[in-house]
Amino acid sequence: MTDVTAKSQTKEKASPQGTVLGAAVIAAGTGVGAGIFSLPVANSGVWFTIALVVMAAVAYIMHSASMYIMEATLHFPKDSNYDSIAKGTLGNFGRLINGLSVAFLCYVLTYAYISGGSSVITYSLSLLGDGFALSSGMASFIFAAVLISIVMLGATAVDRVNTVLIGGMVITFVMSLGGLISNSSTEILFPQVNLGDQLPYVFYTISFMVASFGFQITVPTITNYLGLDPKRTSRALIYAMMIAGGFYFCWMLAVFGNVPREQFPQIIADGGNIGNILAALAETGVSANISTALQVFGNMAVATSFLGVSLSLFDYICDLCNFDKHTWDGKLKASAIAFLPTVVLAILYPDGFITAIGYAGVVLVIFSLLSPIVMVMICRKRNPNMYQVTGGMPRMALVFGFGILIFIVAFLEIAGLLPIFGA
Repeated sequence: MTDVTAKSQTKEKASPQGTVLGAAVIAAGTGVGAGIFSLPVANSGVWFTIALVVMAAVAYIMHSASMYIMEATLHFPKDSNYDSIAKGTLGNFGRLINGLSVAFLCYVLTYAYISGGSSVITYSLSLLGDGFALSSGMASFIFAAVLISIVMLGATAVDRVNTVLIGGMVITFVMSLGGLISNSSTEILFPQVNLGDQLPYVFYTISFMVASFGFQITVPTITNYLGLDPKRTSRALIYAMMIAGGFYFCWMLAVFGNVPREQFPQIIADGGNIGNILAALAETGVSANISTALQVFGNMAVATSFLGVSLSLFDYICDLCNFDKHTWDGKLKASAIAFLPTVVLAILYPDGFITAIGYAGVVLVIFSLLSPIVMVMICRKRNPNMYQVTGGMPRMALVFGFGILIFIVAFLEIAGLLPIFGA
């Protein structure tokens, strides 16, 4: 790192921009919209207890990966994103592979959240009667147009909107959670299922767990947002993991306590989208107020995820194409490249939420689990006196080894060799 870079970095650290809570909300919100609705479907084979064990293990590893991405980001000037970091550590070939995985993930998740958002909107409007019916394509367009306009305003706008949305999610979640848990059954939550009937589905659910805690895409953005301050960014990443994990635990407790395991094959056959989950819960006899709270929660959950991942995609495109994201000319160019393909795809194919989340877990491995370890090793060799994540080589080996495992699982799934519940 040059003296100029070091001085620039010191200057930025002296004047951090954002708040730790705001950064945590951007990161957590990115994951929650995916995990909160895909996890019950993905974990229906292993069910509640095993799902919690897997979730705890994956959460620790994905948090470690986030820390390594933050460490690598600290070695570069402010506003650097994945393209600059990969170019400065992995070379042109590594930059290409890492860049393709980042771009593919961002596009897939953006599409997934538009699909999920349109599903919630159309399901909610269908309950109001035929006069309020809206096509999936139009719902996708409206959902995307409103939120993309917020992304174009920048990280501060996303921080403020996401903070409000997370607050609303907590309120509606508590309102619906109390009723769902009081309506739940221990017989449904802890069914008499042989362990041998659950364990074969563990590997399938892992890729969804990875995607649910996959807010690594936001790490360069929030690291810059917090002024390249490792202590503040570390706290934000811990808070983000705790927020996401808390939501996931409560949601799976509520869903698995109300919807029997044997009903999930039909939910999966119907597409496994957010609207299908909400419809299944509505059929359990919960009150209209709880159903309404769930619909509002679903809209806000997907919105927070869309804002987080689309902001990361927007920043990545600006970094890759050298667009000035502080001018409207740069914003419009980046937005066109980032969002037009996903909006068109969501209008044409509106029911791809679960499928898209599954693919997201595959490409997430490359830049969130494998590349960061290589990047950090190179950065530490160049600048051994800069901030380093604790844990040494064992922790790095754990993250890298887990990445290899997920890669193998992904190929088994693509080849149709992985047992899938309800398939």
